[in-house]
Amino acid sequence: MGSTVERTDEHVREYLIYRGFTNTLKHLDSEIKADKEKGFRVDKIIDQLQQFVQSFDLFGLKEYWLYLDRRLFCRLEDVYKSTVNKLRTSLYRYYVINTIQKGNLEKTQEFFQKQALELQSQAEWRDWFILPFIPAPEQNPAFSPYFSRQWADTFLVSLHNFLSVLFQCMPQPVLLSFDAEVQKMTILTEENEQLRQQLFALQTESRDQRDGDEMVHHKLPAYVQNMDRLGDTELDLVSSQRAVSAATTPSRNFFSFLPQTRRTPGKPNQVSTGSSPNQAAVGRKDPTTNQPAKSKDAAQSKDVKPLSNQLSTSEPASSQQPTNQSANQSANQNPRHKRIQDHEKERKELFFKPPQTPERKVESLEVEPPSELPSEPPESSAAAEGGGLSAEQPFIKLSQEEYGEHHSSIMHCRVDCSGRRVASLDVDGVIKVWSFNPIMQTKATIMSKSPLLSLEWATKPDRLLLLGSGVGTVRLYDTDAKKNLYEMNIDETHPRILSLACSPSGSSFVCSAAALSRSGNVSGQLLLWDTKTVKQQLQFSLEPEPVAINCTAFNHNGNLLVTGAADGMIRLFDMQRYESAMSWRAHDGEVYSVEFSYDENTVFSIGEDGKFIQWNIHRCGVKQSEQILPQDATGPFVLSGYSGYKQVQVPRGRLFAFDSEGQHVLTCSSSGGLIYRLTNGEPALDRVLSLGGHKAPVVTVDWCSAVDCGTCLTASMDGKIKLSTLLAQKS
Repeated sequence: MGSTVERTDEHVREYLIYRGFTNTLKHLDSEIKADKEKGFRVDKIIDQLQQFVQSFDLFGLKEYWLYLDRRLFCRLEDVYKSTVNKLRTSLYRYYVINTIQKGNLEKTQEFFQKQALELQSQAEWRDWFILPFIPAPEQNPAFSPYFSRQWADTFLVSLHNFLSVLFQCMPQPVLLSFDAEVQKMTILTEENEQLRQQLFALQTESRDQRDGDEMVHHKLPAYVQNMDRLGDTELDLVSSQRAVSAATTPSRNFFSFLPQTRRTPGKPNQVSTGSSPNQAAVGRKDPTTNQPAKSKDAAQSKDVKPLSNQLSTSEPASSQQPTNQSANQSANQNPRHKRIQDHEKERKELFFKPPQTPERKVESLEVEPPSELPSEPPESSAAAEGGGLSAEQPFIKLSQEEYGEHHSSIMHCRVDCSGRRVASLDVDGVIKVWSFNPIMQTKATIMSKSPLLSLEWATKPDRLLLLGSGVGTVRLYDTDAKKNLYEMNIDETHPRILSLACSPSGSSFVCSAAALSRSGNVSGQLLLWDTKTVKQQLQFSLEPEPVAINCTAFNHNGNLLVTGAADGMIRLFDMQRYESAMSWRAHDGEVYSVEFSYDENTVFSIGEDGKFIQWNIHRCGVKQSEQILPQDATGPFVLSGYSGYKQVQVPRGRLFAFDSEGQHVLTCSSSGGLIYRLTNGEPALDRVLSLGGHKAPVVTVDWCSAVDCGTCLTASMDGKIKLSTLLAQKS
């Protein structure tokens, strides 16, 4: 919400400057500087409270808390009043402990003197009045927990989470939803344009069916599909051009642009009374195709010469010279007419292929139903389309939906094994468990007192969720019962749980725990835990030195585990022997994401150096392919705002995902997911589809193939998650 308020403030400033309301602008700037709510930025509110505590400003601390109570807390339901009172008590204790730790006993006694009337009637403060008179209170069993760093951090995180959720649940003015409304209008405009094009196509098809008895259905060339829709004037010109050609040609079918030797062998050449492909492309039918006189003249012909490469040579020279001359003159005078003739010439070049067999004469011409003709162009036409033009898309984007329940940047977004539920985690520590089939619906909301860094679905049963925190714990959460089943303490010396991976059998999981040492080198551990006994089984050996593991992945049967580390190394572990099988230096810098290929003979990785590399696991350190990805696909991800505001996020979640057949890969980008076709040894990936839809950089992706239509998830720094449904086009 904080970023939304900042952007709205900038919009208001621009409007005031545009209107020339300089005095109002000055008052706005002065009030923003004195804003006690800090633009609903939770981190700034926490900093203000800590500033009062560190400066021993008891009066300022009380006044600021009373302001928050009048402005925010008093609007909450009665059930939350106890939580507010506990936070206020913890804040006062945090102040008192700070005065003792800093050796300022005068401020300690001042606190109890000024707060005596308010606190002496409260049971939780009765034992605290003796605190100033204890020689070593930090060693007293009753007070020692409050002197620990863990208690202070827990209190600050709890207060931070409480304020974050409070701001998210507050009713917002319409002006704050400006960006969302603009995005909604953009989507509606795009949908309207698509529907308008569909309506145009349906009207064209119905007109053709109404005007003609038969119609040849065929596949349009790619350049016709990508052409701008012709206007009514141009359509009339095309129709008139067809009338000129039809007046001299007995009848034309779909193969009129091809040599007669390409027609179906074993049958006499067939003529269709349907429209030509050019007529189908523009949605007009040749008005001369229903004239029986032309067909009768064609039937009486004893000898018909093969059609040549030029359309004009198929017409009798003696009878049509004046008509052709007048058409050419009008084409030279009319640029639109000339442009249409250029399109006609391009179509003829694409459909034409030199004959491979001698020309044959046609004994008779027969008119047969269009069902005898192929519904698609010959292979030579399709091949010609491929040259210099984009190939057929392997996927069709059926729909794209948005999940907007998060209010801060997404860190992780994963689909469970069944493809029914999604778990997403943002930087505020809020986890949403939601479903998208048949409708998008939030199933559970999880808020943690401690910061969360990693997330992974359990495989058996798939309703369980593994949550790794920043204080050395891993929780096993039941999404159906909406409660924690277990909480495992991993290691206090390595409290940051960077990565989690559950084995396919569901009997165990690996977790990467890391801690930043004073020297700046990131040390870490890789541990294996049993999910049934909830005990640690073993610790893997990380050579040449203990290092933080950023990403982990199992193969399909759990016999192999691949990891990517902060030292740029990829390590492959044999899970039957629980030892490292091989390791090699993969990237210059950290390894951000790693996955097994579809056949599991190779491993793909993305690193800090911006490279997307395929490795052969049977030959240690041997590359099979290497491609350079843009920075918006590998991170660090940057979100820029108004007034120089910039937010930077280091990659945390999955940066790429494969389709069900392992032929295509989904990556991040600045405006949505990008799908590439995997190429063997090529210097660049073959881009096939852009999902789009995002206004902020996409930081993590996932691709679910458990349902009939593939589902791509793309999550961005503005808290939006796009769910794109794709239909694979089988070749």
